[in-house]
Amino acid sequence: MEQLELLVTLFEQNRNREQAIQMESYMKNKFVFIGIKTPARRELTKIYFKESGILKESFQVDLVLALWKKKEREYQNVALDYIEKSLKKLQKEHLPLLEWLISTKSWWDTVDMLAQKAVGRIAMDNPEVIVETIEGWAYGDQLWLQRSAILFQLKYKAKTNEKLLYRYIKQNAASKEFFIQKAIGWALREYSKTNPLSVKQFIADNALPKLSVREGSKYLY
Repeated sequence: MEQLELLVTLFEQNRNREQAIQMESYMKNKFVFIGIKTPARRELTKIYFKESGILKESFQVDLVLALWKKKEREYQNVALDYIEKSLKKLQKEHLPLLEWLISTKSWWDTVDMLAQKAVGRIAMDNPEVIVETIEGWAYGDQLWLQRSAILFQLKYKAKTNEKLLYRYIKQNAASKEFFIQKAIGWALREYSKTNPLSVKQFIADNALPKLSVREGSKYLY
């Protein structure tokens, strides 16, 4: 893809196998890395965005897909940076793309940003997608979509749909998955900053994993 040539050149000029080994180990060897640490990657990405002018164009689905399909994890990180800088351009029609990204090459480093920022933004602007799509995530069996359903309201604060949050948590409370239990705790902890009494009562009234309770109670006592 022509748009990627500059980025590939910049990244290849900074390939570092020693750093890549460390980064791969940190990510439990689930992904291959070029070996560009986050601060340097962001500087290179900034150059790419400026010289390509890509941020001045409409949202580029093909660019995101091309970045996601590349082998090294840094390219998925650039896709996340691009999406984050393009949140105002996201439309309801982009939700299937986000669902695919969440479900592909999945790990916390990609899923959490997509859930709370990209999905959160679309659902805030188009609340009908909750019933149309996110409901299915919460009640499905795909780990990362379940986590996303729990986390998409993370930054909503006073705009949080409390009943929905609690219903999704109760639906997934029996899960043995670490990333589900952690998400429940994270969502409760964040919402407790807005409504501590409600969260305290919810934790008291429901059987939740110990990890979720520990995480969710952090600011309550």
